[in-house]
Amino acid sequence: MDRIAGIINLDHEQDLLDELTYFRCGAAVPFAGRYRMIDFAVSNMANSRIESVAVFARRKYRSLMDHLEQGKAWDLDRKRGGMFILPPDWNDPTDISKGDLQHFHNNLDFLHRAWADYILVSGSQNICNIDFQEVLKEHKEVDADVTVVYNRVDELYPEYQLAHKLEIDQNSRVTGIHNDHSSINVYIDMYLVKKDLMIELIEQCIAHGGSHFFLDGIKAKLAELHIHAYEYEGTHALVNSVESYYRNSCKLLEADQHDGLFGNEAPIFTKVKNEAPSKYLPSSEVTNTLVANGCVIEGQVEDSILFRGVKIGEGAIIKNSIIMQRCEIEPNAVLENVILDKDCKISAGRTLIGAPEKPFVVPKRKSM
Repeated sequence: MDRIAGIINLDHEQDLLDELTYFRCGAAVPFAGRYRMIDFAVSNMANSRIESVAVFARRKYRSLMDHLEQGKAWDLDRKRGGMFILPPDWNDPTDISKGDLQHFHNNLDFLHRAWADYILVSGSQNICNIDFQEVLKEHKEVDADVTVVYNRVDELYPEYQLAHKLEIDQNSRVTGIHNDHSSINVYIDMYLVKKDLMIELIEQCIAHGGSHFFLDGIKAKLAELHIHAYEYEGTHALVNSVESYYRNSCKLLEADQHDGLFGNEAPIFTKVKNEAPSKYLPSSEVTNTLVANGCVIEGQVEDSILFRGVKIGEGAIIKNSIIMQRCEIEPNAVLENVILDKDCKISAGRTLIGAPEKPFVVPKRKSM
């Protein structure tokens, strides 16, 4: 059986989540009530029988390391393979690489030692539930050099302007990679390549002054390589801004969207935290809301997402809002279209109102 090793490349992901990434990288941002954004990429790999996963992290990765630990939640704490969090090595005087190629160059040992025939590279900003064994199957059937994954979107939201788009012929071969805002074939930052070919391309890119493996090693070689496009047809969200984070979080309150990510046979795993069930006091009124464990609710909550350990006082009104771990909303406060990061406290009687297209964001550990 052909084996796959995984790389989650965070190096080139743009940090446009503002207050949500003051103290963490985007991959560590909480999502969907009890997860972090990186949980989807790691779970997809674990569910696809990928036993070695490397995470290329460059900045603000303390929270990420705390969350991932040794990969136990994804069954990646193993003697052979496992999870590796790999910051770049700044101490190699012979290193002429730059950009995300620094990570690939400085961690060539991971590629050489990985017990795998293929390498699957993913980012963390595309939220989906995908079987990479199906990608490998199609990759082998068409005898491709590289297989890239894309989603044919129904609506071009603003976040897609930053994503690469694909031109594809009738045989699903990629003929162009660009940033045409009118294209609906959105590349979702995942590709599969044979290990030996990847190592060869890395060395070529560095020798010719490249700085971005996907652009300089794959896009620049469209004429030379057989690059196949695999269409992912499941639930998908691109989260690369506060607005896209808010919109795609709220979509999870729709049953079809939620079940598309969490309702199939491939579960999304996360770091386990043992807490008591949520407690609903007689004065509480909760409708159409995702509620994680450990919450205590006395007020009114509607069309919102509550993470673990949230406390909502009597008379408080929460609408269309995302309240992260251990936040406390005192009695009679009013929040609408608001995102509270972890450990925030909202005083009694305080009113915070944002707009659906521009939510009001409160940074971590802020009291108001």
